Amino acid sequence: MKIADIRRSYTMDKLDLDKLNADPFVQFEAWLKDAVTAELPDPTAMCVATVDASGQPSQRLVLLKDVSSKGFVFYTNLGSRKASELEHNPKVCLHFPWHPLERQVIVYGTAERVPTSQVMSYFLSRPKESQLAAWASEQSRPVSTRQVLMQKFAEIKHKFEHGEVPVPSFWGGFLVKPHQIEFWQGGEHRLHDRFMYKQQADQSWAIERLCP
Repeated sequence: MKIADIRRSYTMDKLDLDKLNADPFVQFEAWLKDAVTAELPDPTAMCVATVDASGQPSQRLVLLKDVSSKGFVFYTNLGSRKASELEHNPKVCLHFPWHPLERQVIVYGTAERVPTSQVMSYFLSRPKESQLAAWASEQSRPVSTRQVLMQKFAEIKHKFEHGEVPVPSFWGGFLVKPHQIEFWQGGEHRLHDRFMYKQQADQSWAIERLCP
């Protein structure tokens, strides 16, 4: 099998301007609902792309935890690579790869830390094991073996065996405030439908079709 020969046709749907909501967040939530209804694995998974001080991009998958007219929210260890890079350069790109629906959404924006009260509210809503894992993992740092990681997890689990798990001081969230959002629908003969929402000076959104 040759990698260059792997391809498929995109025929599920078409996207026209008159199908788009004037508000990109309303449009996004409609597509997200479609992804959830279709029972796609991890419909809220998104690729977060950041850039370090040397200009080297990096990417990773995280889960979207909130979306509103303010933007897109995710949570992370504040000592992680992505958090460190966002502190240096808040410009960020998000990518939602809903391939089974032949759809993608790409978000271009800037990230800012979410309020502590919001971080606490979300952290306390997580399963206890996830709370403990946040304490046990020094995200993005080297670890010699998985056994070492599991030992740390066991120690943390014992430490917080009774009562609530406190929110780590090194754990927080980011709100990505977009200035451009692209909606992509696969099309026949690689003639995909792409529409870009661009935020204007008065905070309204203009929409333009892009060539595939």
